[in-house]
Amino acid sequence: METLENTTPLKRPAELECDVVRFQNQKDKWIAFVGLKDGKPYEIFTGLADDEMGIALPKSVTKGKVLKVVQPDGTKRYDFQFVNTRGFKTTVEGLSYKFDREFWNYAKLISGVLRYGMPIDQVVHMISGLQMDSDSINSWTTGVARVLKRYIPGAEVEEIEE
Repeated sequence: METLENTTPLKRPAELECDVVRFQNQKDKWIAFVGLKDGKPYEIFTGLADDEMGIALPKSVTKGKVLKVVQPDGTKRYDFQFVNTRGFKTTVEGLSYKFDREFWNYAKLISGVLRYGMPIDQVVHMISGLQMDSDSINSWTTGVARVLKRYIPGAEVEEIEE
């Protein structure tokens, strides 16, 4: 029986490098923030890519950092920070609150699996095998699987950028 590379998650650093991946499923436009540790996916945040229901960023933003912020009352949030075209840091606060709670909860589950070191190909296989009751969540899981497939060495990845 194969074991995971890591049976206890490493403590999450205060900031992680991040890839920003945009994808579209059906008519919905999505955005994914893939936090990277040692160049490998460590966590993922996803949701609709729009101003009102999610988050909208300039198309030029493909990299940045995910910051873990501990508030004075002990609650935690995740922010996204990038350098804009003029060289200034721009921070989107509350990334962890920008997206639909259902997608947020599934992303937390996927992030937990990533943190424990499950190989990316197995994570993609697990996500691809999920059967949900809603078309939108099924569409979302298809997109997330395609996003993570980018990190499998030698994998054929269909174009997902908008």
